[in-house]
Order: sequence, then structure tokens, then C-alpha cells
Amino acid sequence: MATRKLTGCSLFVALGILLPMLFHLFGLGKIFLPMHIPVFLAGLLLGSREGLLVGTLTPLLSSLLTGMPPMMPPIAQLMIFELGTYGYVSGKTREKGMNIYISMVLAMTAGRIVAGIVGWGLLPLFGLPRFPLFFPFTTSLVAGLPGVIMQILVLPPLTFALERATIYIQGREHEKVG
Repeated sequence: MATRKLTGCSLFVALGILLPMLFHLFGLGKIFLPMHIPVFLAGLLLGSREGLLVGTLTPLLSSLLTGMPPMMPPIAQLMIFELGTYGYVSGKTREKGMNIYISMVLAMTAGRIVAGIVGWGLLPLFGLPRFPLFFPFTTSLVAGLPGVIMQILVLPPLTFALERATIYIQGREHEKVG
């Protein structure tokens, strides 16, 4: 993995740990889904492998370092699969040249499908009742709807701005070398 991508992954994992802490101070964590933001950015800006890496490491490290999301009930485990899918699918669809809005919607849909399947199969292993397969599309989606809307409205323009800034910075570096 190139140094730039490794640095980007590290930055996004750190943001994925810090943003939820900040949002939870104001009671806005479950509403605005702040851990999802750096995962989507990693996929959209760095690629599918890096998005998968950030999506799986962020909830795990956050749980170990801050206790959020909790390991029991197995929320962190569900989020590892859900966010890993978000990062991978958003990156893979962008690598294939897909429109960023469609990429995000596909990633959100795929992540929720994976979370539903894993939750349906994982919870009974912990002695907990199985939740309905479509829980991520019903109760979970309704609770996080402001976050989903905010992500769709804010992340594409932010992604484009960061891409332009990266191109500008790289161009300036080439001017200094030449």
C-alpha cells in the first residue's frame, strides 16, 4: 500500500474514532452516524481495499479504545461488517466510474443488507434474540435517517473538494521539483 493511502487510512480511522466521541457529547451519535463519514470518504477517495480496511478497523479500534460501539450486545461486530461493506462498495463503484450519489446509495444498501444478514445470524450465537432480517432497513434506517440524508448531501461535494485539493497540492509539488 502506498504511503499516501496508508496515511489516508490512518487519518480516516482516527477521524472515525474521534467524530463519534464529539457527536455523542451532544447526544447526536445515533442520529447522524458520524463513524460512517470517514469510512465513506476512505472508500470514495482512496479505493475499495482502503475503504474496506477503514470500515473494518474503525469500529473495532473505537470499541477497544472508547467502548463505543459496545462489544456486548454485539453492536461493534455488526458495524465491522456494515462499515466494511460501505467502504468497499463505495470504493469499488467509484473505481468503476459510477456516479458518486449512486455509489453511496448502493454502498448504504449493501451495508444494510450485510448488517441484516449478520445480525440475523450472529445475535443468536450470543444468546440474544435474532432480529428481523430487514431491521437495518426499518427501525435502524428511521433512527439514522438524518445521518443518511446528511451523508448524501455533504459527502459528495466534500469528496469533490478533497479531490480537487489533492490535485492542486500534487501540482504544486511538481512545480517545486521542476
